[in-house]
Amino acid sequence: MNRSIAVVTGASRGLGRGIARALGGRGFTVYVTGRSGDELEKAATEVTAAGGCGVAVRCDHGNDGHVKALFDRVRVDSGRLDILVNNAAMVHTRDLTSPGGFWQKPLHLADMINVGLRSNYVAAYYAAPLMIETGGSLMAHISFYGAVSYHYGPAYGAAKGGTDKMNFDMAMDLRPHDVASVSIWPGLILTDMLKAYPRDQLPPHVAATLPNFETPEFTGLVVERLWRDPERMALSGESLIGAELGLRYGIKDLDGKQPMVYTESMGKASDRFFVKT
Repeated sequence: MNRSIAVVTGASRGLGRGIARALGGRGFTVYVTGRSGDELEKAATEVTAAGGCGVAVRCDHGNDGHVKALFDRVRVDSGRLDILVNNAAMVHTRDLTSPGGFWQKPLHLADMINVGLRSNYVAAYYAAPLMIETGGSLMAHISFYGAVSYHYGPAYGAAKGGTDKMNFDMAMDLRPHDVASVSIWPGLILTDMLKAYPRDQLPPHVAATLPNFETPEFTGLVVERLWRDPERMALSGESLIGAELGLRYGIKDLDGKQPMVYTESMGKASDRFFVKT
């Protein structure tokens, strides 16, 4: 069986893991990367159980040599690459969401400019030659509304805003080679960890809005559909909201809901910059 090939970085948990499962459900061989061995193997098994073929690859995306070895392996094993999802990020959640100015928080929050922005660049750098050879490929860089509005401080904003500009410029270089590049803004994500958390222990505002959260698989479904769109090059370089792509393609979430678009409360790609009053 000739399968389409995808790489999903940072797929041992959270959004990346759900994206990988969704692509597995569409019959892809999915190389899932991360630093957590046990969880990474479980993620690969879930891809296979969904109908695809999951391949776990231990990879520290802060190490350029690891990233090069990843794409060398994809070339040798599969000989093509149809979709790259750049999702890996170094997020110190507790420190990121704590109160205070950026100068009052640990300096390691700047790590997500390295693993989150620079690592996206490095993965795209090593993936591009194989994607060009494959033709009709798609790079999808995971970003967020924080590219245009305040979320958790300047380290987070720099990583997301930088990802969107990087994507725009990559799309310019890739356009003559029939490779599309987009930034994808998911909504609020119902991760496996959050799903398992006791509802009565969640903050009240989170518990109240939980029915609106997207499954992580939803982003995978819209990315796969965009890849199959014969007009995908018309969207290359854009920062795209996953929920709007769902509307465009008639894709609903796994529970049947249409995910929310948050432009009124969080901004849209054309905002530079959105401040809620």
